[in-house]
Amino acid sequence: MVQGCDIAVIGGGPAGLAAAEILAASGRTVTLYDRMPSLGRKLLMAGRGGLNLTHSEPLPAFLSRYHPAQSLTEAIRAFPPASLRQWCAELGQPTFVGSSGRVFPESFKASPLLRAWLARLAEHGVAIRPRHRLTGISEGALTFETPEGDLTVRPTATLLALGGASWPRLGSDGAWVPLLEGLGAAVAPLRPANAGFACAWSDTFRERHAGTPLKRIALTVAGETVPGEAIVTRTGLEGGAVYALSRPLREAILAEGSARLVVDLRPDLGVEVLAARLSTGRKGDSLSARLRKAAGLSPVAIGLLREAAGAAPPADPGALARLIKAAPLTLTGMMGLDRAISTAGGVDLGALDGNAMLRVRPGLFLAGEMLDWEAPTGGYLLQGSIAGGRAAAGGMLRWLADQGLAQKPTRPVASAGQDAPSPS
Repeated sequence: MVQGCDIAVIGGGPAGLAAAEILAASGRTVTLYDRMPSLGRKLLMAGRGGLNLTHSEPLPAFLSRYHPAQSLTEAIRAFPPASLRQWCAELGQPTFVGSSGRVFPESFKASPLLRAWLARLAEHGVAIRPRHRLTGISEGALTFETPEGDLTVRPTATLLALGGASWPRLGSDGAWVPLLEGLGAAVAPLRPANAGFACAWSDTFRERHAGTPLKRIALTVAGETVPGEAIVTRTGLEGGAVYALSRPLREAILAEGSARLVVDLRPDLGVEVLAARLSTGRKGDSLSARLRKAAGLSPVAIGLLREAAGAAPPADPGALARLIKAAPLTLTGMMGLDRAISTAGGVDLGALDGNAMLRVRPGLFLAGEMLDWEAPTGGYLLQGSIAGGRAAAGGMLRWLADQGLAQKPTRPVASAGQDAPSPS
């Protein structure tokens, strides 16, 4: 079957939903296709931890979190965190700023926001087509695999927001890569971002401390330091501070086979203060007792210190203080895409023009995580995806106006040998 279509948006994640909203609000007739039975599944997964929507830090610092530099600057300046919060409020989902500066909906859930968002799209007349897997992109046509059989759609313009390849069971499986490469687009390999890393723990440390958080620490790699928390896993480390360093850690492992991560277990205290504290204490105290009482280390921090030392930690207070402030760990690998929060790699940003249109295929626009940008957790991923989807929709509207392209009829058109079905 062949169908006419005005605007096709493919991908029902935050970028696709944001683009569909802007396009439909402008008066275009929008059909949104997604391969899953329902939309926003990864958004709902993110909501399990409270749905960190964005961050309240000053905009210059906020923009510096994205790599490559300037990759989403224009999109986020056009729709900054304050605008996202206002947008949430207009959907009936007011937000608040947490103690860390992160922004959450007051409900602390994703499902109320998603329901309100989908209701707005319905008000704008957006048609939702679930269980439609994109299988081909040719000149002026898209092909889908559906429960009713293969479908060909001929839209006026198309916006792809197909995600990366993290959490593939939620819909983003990277199956679009050969389709875009077939069009001549440069695509960087999809790799894990915001994921855990492997470290060869001893059996004793693994059995005692797997699942235990390391709180109020600072991590350093290649001169870049991030304060925060991490979690010891059976195979290594994960958590917010680790995710923030995932790019330099990943690049070091790809280049050298391993990465050196330095852990400051007491970033609030200097070496001299720690050494002085460790010089005191009761005669006969064990090393663990000294570390617990004088240095204020938790059992998991003491265990990590032993792992970093590779043998018994030094008894000298100065040397022990220096180890506490710079405990080295060797990370040997990164968790796979199926466990990553987000994806690095994707379509090269240089393949797009100023309207987010693929240069080699006029009328085809791209947005979201399928593009080659990355950011840490903390609200940056959702902000970037939503702002990027809106910006790509704006670019499409400008291009349509420049081309003088009015809406196409949306009535299905019969292919040869078929009767035209009634409009859906």
